[in-house]
Amino acid sequence: MLALRLARGGRPLTLLRRLLVACATAVVGFLLLAALGHALAHPQQPGPSLVRLVWCLVPLAAAVQFAAAVARTDPGSRSLSALDVAGVGPARIPVLAAASTAMSALLGSAIALVVCLYLRGQLVSSVPSLPFGGAGVRLLSADRPLPIAATLVLLCVPPLAAAAGAALATRPGALPAMAGVAADADGTLSFRTDAVSGGSGSGGGGAGGREATPDGRDGRSVRVLPGPLPASVTLPWGAAFVAAGLAAETYASRSPKSLSLSAVLSNNAPGVLGGWLLAAVGLVLAGPGLAQVCGRVLGVGRPGAVRLLAGRVLQQEAARVGRPLGVLSAVAAGALAAAKLYAVSPRDGAHMFGPLTLLGAGLVVFCVLASALTAAAESRAARKPANEALTKLGAPRRLLRGAAVLRAVVLCAVLGALTWAVGQLAALPLTT
Repeated sequence: MLALRLARGGRPLTLLRRLLVACATAVVGFLLLAALGHALAHPQQPGPSLVRLVWCLVPLAAAVQFAAAVARTDPGSRSLSALDVAGVGPARIPVLAAASTAMSALLGSAIALVVCLYLRGQLVSSVPSLPFGGAGVRLLSADRPLPIAATLVLLCVPPLAAAAGAALATRPGALPAMAGVAADADGTLSFRTDAVSGGSGSGGGGAGGREATPDGRDGRSVRVLPGPLPASVTLPWGAAFVAAGLAAETYASRSPKSLSLSAVLSNNAPGVLGGWLLAAVGLVLAGPGLAQVCGRVLGVGRPGAVRLLAGRVLQQEAARVGRPLGVLSAVAAGALAAAKLYAVSPRDGAHMFGPLTLLGAGLVVFCVLASALTAAAESRAARKPANEALTKLGAPRRLLRGAAVLRAVVLCAVLGALTWAVGQLAALPLTT
């Protein structure tokens, strides 16, 4: 009931995000039902149907990641004082987030079922004025009735997975630290990181602080305190996974017969596909560590105010924005490798890109882009108190804008170069 009231009283942007979650799960549910229809139409060929069902896991994972990102930015998971008054402690926040996400995902599953039945031509008599009624008779195997039990099981998978992802993303200790600003008694401005559940960071002049160039107008200095650096732990693991994936793919592609894009995507080359997946996992793991390394590099030497601010914010926000950017890099690298394979044999790979494949690929791209933008919005909201404090102390707006532009340029350059390199290396053994 509380989750329903929070959904009804949400802001328009919050409601839009939940509606997008419903749309994403609706597409996943439709793809699952399409795979079920293919299995019903080809009972003697379970292999291709199983491959279709397994490939549905990719858009499902993208939708779950997007649902988790939306749950992290939900005002209900941030308004801890208001939830405490309502009797909801930190331990019950994951349950609340899971319930809210499950409601949106159940709406999406219902939409998927209605659309599937309409395209199969089973609801045309109920709504004869709408277009495309019965347009998917062959695609969805309308001559075979859908089994009720299997349909309900498949439609329950996206809501359950999305709810589990939202609960894991909002569990105590999972939310990244939020940047804060405090002014000392001597006029020194210090950045700090406070945990969402009641921070333990200190804005005082502890050890490890770094003095920047004093401001000649008011004699104040800026001391930026580095926060915890958990993201650096994942960088070696990410590099190891990428190297292992590329090595496995190179070994599996040593065949007298060249492998095409259709052979890879239809699971005729499981070693190559497994290598791609390992490399993708490595990029996801390396995302936070790379963002943190970029922040450290920006602070090398005697940085000015712009570089110092950009570097410290990147280090503090590495865990928040690094993982979605790593997923985006993994998807982009896979798309680049697939495009190079398609260019080698376009006629062989043309039949792989049907309407369902394009729908699933579009959903994956939309979800990873939306997750990255959601993480960026969450990071901006977390920096708002710090930016306001800097503005009150006389920092010009161009300083904040310059730091934001510098962070974006450095991240795009580093992750873009890594994405291009991994995509080229992933396609190289199959195109030479």
